[in-house]
Amino acid sequence: MFSFRRRKPTDAAPPTDAELLARYHQHGDLQDLGLLYERYMALVYGVCLRYLRSEADSQDAVMQLFEKLVVDLRRHEVQHFSSWLHTTARNHCLMELRRRKSAPETIELSLPVAADVESDGIAHLLSADGGEASSEEQLQQLEAGLARLPVEQYRCLDLFYRHQKSYQEIAALTGFGLPQVKSYLQNGKRNLKVYLTSPHAAR
Repeated sequence: MFSFRRRKPTDAAPPTDAELLARYHQHGDLQDLGLLYERYMALVYGVCLRYLRSEADSQDAVMQLFEKLVVDLRRHEVQHFSSWLHTTARNHCLMELRRRKSAPETIELSLPVAADVESDGIAHLLSADGGEASSEEQLQQLEAGLARLPVEQYRCLDLFYRHQKSYQEIAALTGFGLPQVKSYLQNGKRNLKVYLTSPHAAR
């Protein structure tokens, strides 16, 4: 899609999200923001594609969201960037859908399952309690649950279910070892199920 110019490599450890946020909030250096955003661009694109159902529209949304961050992150202090960014991307897409006067009920809720996915995939969790909540409510619950997962778990779930990647492909894309990939998928599914079946998820 697009990339940001990187600083010259050094022997120092890469800055954390919090460090990049603090530096950008203080100095407004777009290289800091670009480096931070690039870490999550694939996840943002995945969220946008899930809602907008168009690669071109999703790419545009990724660019628009970056432009939004340029302003918003100078005005507001963000504690948990990954969760905040996930929610911001979701809200941006919902606003775009409403602007187009698309009915939220027409949005599909399932995460596509890879050919070798377990038979108890994530999609069934939405009806785990037998309720018949509206599509919009269910989608919001799912997105809220995903946003609360650790980044590693979210990334593995997104690649496995949405992009239909195998364990080996996820390991190659993320740099995680195969045992880590399996662990992140298992723990992510469990954590998501706990959230979706908890009382506060139904509120």
